[in-house]
Amino acid sequence: MEAWATDFDSWDLCDQATTSLFDRTRHAWATAAAWAKRDEEWVKRGGFALMAGLAVHDERAADRAFLRLLPLIARGAFDARNFVKKAVNWALRNLGKRNPTLHAAAVACAERIRAAADRQAGGARGGDARVRAARWVATDALRELGSAKTLARLARRARAPARPSSGRR
Repeated sequence: MEAWATDFDSWDLCDQATTSLFDRTRHAWATAAAWAKRDEEWVKRGGFALMAGLAVHDERAADRAFLRLLPLIARGAFDARNFVKKAVNWALRNLGKRNPTLHAAAVACAERIRAAADRQAGGARGGDARVRAARWVATDALRELGSAKTLARLARRARAPARPSSGRR
């Protein structure tokens, strides 16, 4: 995984590797967290894309595993690089669409990101590129997480019988 990540040079290669292969490995969780802390643009994107993939594909993971990712997402939101901020946003949205509990946590995280950006900018507008990136991540996530379609899907999931959880992570 590491060898591939250092060779990523486009969003499509990064996203396919992380959400169609790496997220199904036993190393996915640790790798997502480690890569999200890295500075290389494509490796960092890979960390957040991996989180987005885990939110969709790891059906047995406990909510607490995803809750531990939120501080990394909040920090990553302040990365002004386009390919990184889009993956941060993707991870936050996918996590928030997983179930009602994680939805509430993702919305709260997005609100904290937006508030932090506004504090740094001295208001709801302007600021440097990092602040504008964080504000975009938060606003876009809140738009999708608050959409009628997303809320209806979550309501259906809340009414569905619970799947047995392995309680792992």
